[in-house]
Amino acid sequence: MTLPSEMKALLLTGDGYTKTPSGSALETMDPYLEQGTIAVPTPGPSQVLIKVSLASINPSDVAFIKGQYGQPRVKGRPAGFEGVGIVAATGGEPYATGLAGKRVAFATGLSNWGAWADYAVAEAASCIPLLDTVRDVDAAAMIVNPLTALAMFDIVKQDGEKAFIMTAGASQLCKLVAGLAKEEGYRPIVTVRRDEQTALLKEVGAAHVLNEKAPDFEARLREVIKAEQPRIFLDAVTGPLASAIFNAMPKRSRWIVYGRLDAEPTVIREPGQLIFQHKHIEGFWLAEWMREHRDRMGPAVMEAQKRFSDGRWSTDVTAVVPLEEAIGRAAGELAKPNGKVFIKP
Repeated sequence: MTLPSEMKALLLTGDGYTKTPSGSALETMDPYLEQGTIAVPTPGPSQVLIKVSLASINPSDVAFIKGQYGQPRVKGRPAGFEGVGIVAATGGEPYATGLAGKRVAFATGLSNWGAWADYAVAEAASCIPLLDTVRDVDAAAMIVNPLTALAMFDIVKQDGEKAFIMTAGASQLCKLVAGLAKEEGYRPIVTVRRDEQTALLKEVGAAHVLNEKAPDFEARLREVIKAEQPRIFLDAVTGPLASAIFNAMPKRSRWIVYGRLDAEPTVIREPGQLIFQHKHIEGFWLAEWMREHRDRMGPAVMEAQKRFSDGRWSTDVTAVVPLEEAIGRAAGELAKPNGKVFIKP
């Protein structure tokens, strides 16, 4: 493949971490990114250069461009953690060279050459050679949500309880987890903000769907928890909602935080529960899970591909936005419920 010397990209305007944190919503891309042209990067020995076909926008991307993620920004470099494309050039290490010309799902990780560009750099070890039966829209969202879903459902199964709780129930991630749960007889209790999301979530596998905005939410929450006795709480929201849920949960419950969609303070209503009821609070970060569970990566990746290939999983798409239109359009598309937004170079 003949490579150009320059490429178009959405470039970070900030450096490092922000000193003024804001909420999780992206009102506009303008303060954080700019459309630009830069030199096509050269992959290192263990890396590959990918001609990007499609890139996803995840909540972690929004946190990152705002300087609120666990990884510092590099001003002038492209953003975007995940995508799909064709390997156009490789470094010299054997595994990297073996990927030449292949269609791969990839995560940019710490390369600082993100997926919202014509070309991206990724570690070869973080690339997934794809089955022909996996669509680009599924492949571009193959790593962050599907692997997180499989990893967190493993936590649910290891705990031994059939019922568990998830916030942000209408998210793509929660839909994937609910599908896994339905197949194996588990009973997800999920929270949403709109009543119209209830029917869809029950169809994909939710046992209970609670509208956090309803006036009787806490009463219904306590009623469901008393009946189901869930002890795992997978939380993408935090804030007052998570505080209420954790407070209502039974002894020996685990609150696992993997996101912070609500910027409001997160209060522990009764700290004594941590002492006398043996409740626990912990975090989940996919990058860390991938480093610690390399033996699970291969089977998890193949499982995700099979599910997307046979239709058990599919990606709900809100919009595919051309790269040159992303600054003006992406935030508005992200504000729409129930689907993912992609950027297409």
